[in-house]
Amino acid sequence: MKRRRGKRQQAGFTLIELLTALGIFLIVCGAAFTLLASSQQRARTESQVLTSFQEARLALDQIVRDVNDAGYPPPSYSDGVPSRFASTPFAWYPNYTIPTPCTIGVTCDPPSDYDIIIETNPNPQDPLGQVQWIRYKLDPATSTLMRGAALKQTSHDPTVDTAAYLGPLVQNVVNNASSDQITQYQALYPGMFPGGIPVPIFSYTCDTPSSSQPLPCPWAGAGNTPANIREVTVTLIVAAPLPDATTGQPRLVQLIGRGRRINPNQ
Repeated sequence: MKRRRGKRQQAGFTLIELLTALGIFLIVCGAAFTLLASSQQRARTESQVLTSFQEARLALDQIVRDVNDAGYPPPSYSDGVPSRFASTPFAWYPNYTIPTPCTIGVTCDPPSDYDIIIETNPNPQDPLGQVQWIRYKLDPATSTLMRGAALKQTSHDPTVDTAAYLGPLVQNVVNNASSDQITQYQALYPGMFPGGIPVPIFSYTCDTPSSSQPLPCPWAGAGNTPANIREVTVTLIVAAPLPDATTGQPRLVQLIGRGRRINPNQ
């Protein structure tokens, strides 16, 4: 008798089945990586918004502190040396001289919406401390709020002296955005940019002899002098460096603070 050899078939996948499984695997991996990239982009955007908010908050606190200390020490506490006392709480140009204070709209410019010069001694506990000109200025070319401080010196111009020390404080400040940008921002943030116009960083209130209530400085009449500026409202509108990862729209934060000069009028 002859032994018949049987052949056992091996179970396996066909080429079509392998290609189908590979295609499904690639689709799932692609979707997973797309979701991961989107999540990373969203996290990066939120981080940028948080960083912008923190920088703006720190800057706002610094400006408010400087405004609160403006005009210290006043001339009544001085020994007659101009560099040791504040001639006025706020310095304005042109024709600002030491120690003669100026009158806004007569011998010096009105308070600026984006440029402020504070005169104070930031280190009053230091026996060698000296009065400084502290300046905050928005650079429209870079949308950066700059800060600089220079020692007060007789016969010097505070705008010239502080210009040499200006350095970046807050980036992407959009208070003075263009009309097209404001239209875009208002569509996203209706409460920002009232009237569709740029928003001043600094706005001022003056004490006036004719009123028991402080008035906005540009309309304070005879009381419209740097010596009478009592409060400074600070508004910072800052854009995050990256747009929203989902919508592609810009992200903005707005912070408002108020500095009130605590020293007596000069």
